[in-house]
Amino acid sequence: MKRLSLILALVLSCALLLSACGNGTCPMERRNAQKMEKQETSKAYHKITAEEAKEMMEDKELKELAEAEYYDNKEKLPKLEEELKFLLIPKDPDDDKNIICEIRAGAGGEEAALFAGTLFRMYTMYAERKHWKIEVLNENETGLGGYKEITFMVTGKGVYSRLKFESGVHRVQRVPDTESSGRIHTSTATVAVLPVVEDVEIDINPADIKMEVFRSSGAGGQHINKTSSAVRLIHEPTGIVVECQTERSQFQNRDNAMRMLRTKLYEIEKQKQDSEVANARKSQVGSGDRSEKIRTYNYPQGRITDHRIGMSIYQMENFLNGDIDEMIDNLIAADRAERLKGDEE
Repeated sequence: MKRLSLILALVLSCALLLSACGNGTCPMERRNAQKMEKQETSKAYHKITAEEAKEMMEDKELKELAEAEYYDNKEKLPKLEEELKFLLIPKDPDDDKNIICEIRAGAGGEEAALFAGTLFRMYTMYAERKHWKIEVLNENETGLGGYKEITFMVTGKGVYSRLKFESGVHRVQRVPDTESSGRIHTSTATVAVLPVVEDVEIDINPADIKMEVFRSSGAGGQHINKTSSAVRLIHEPTGIVVECQTERSQFQNRDNAMRMLRTKLYEIEKQKQDSEVANARKSQVGSGDRSEKIRTYNYPQGRITDHRIGMSIYQMENFLNGDIDEMIDNLIAADRAERLKGDEE
């Protein structure tokens, strides 16, 4: 009876928490509250069961059974307590959003452009594994199949939560196909991962936007270079410029360009807010600043090293074929541990 009363009281308190979180909030917060309710109830059950088992150990006839139950539940308590700590960490409100990803060739000329293409292929194959959808919004190809820059949108469940730590400078060390002496070259590409925002999340004054139209260039069929369907938007207060030329109609390209512009303006506001928090505590995983060198792909050694967490993986082919979950899982774990540490200080 004592056990039942305590569990019911705890479930009631968690239910009140769930109700408070569920009124007028997003589904993500309600799911987090539901997880906490289950974890708290489970923790209470194991704690109470362990205490009762300890009392039963004094009875000779029940001692063996009681000992087994006592030690079993005692072992489960620390794990449950750790899980509860992680659930109490505030979740990134953007985690369930889709993303717009920009990959730009950095230092290294044509080899950097080829590496940008390699990264795009890697993220495309990862998206296929996750059953996400990819839509190319803008691209600037080179003659050898690389990209000076490519912008694409990824839609699916929890996209931003999995890819947000990919922002930064990716460095490659390999022998280019054009290198006859076998000398290893170092090149870079910059990745920016931005959460997609809707109209209601950021207000843009139409008078602040200057639109230019031009003829599309590059591969794309008969419509290329025949009509001015490509769109360039200039946000005059910030100087941000976005282009889109992948669709056949000017209207579709303008719609995609507006989506890109909203995302960039939202990111500026988000960085302002994040910097205020980061001033107090620098995350081990990093700020996501696109100037921060985050990862090295060393082809001769078959090694991928993430410099933020000091982790290396020696499966280059699998990694570049989209098998990047192990790295992402460790980045998420490191970020959670650092945030938990910061909350405890």
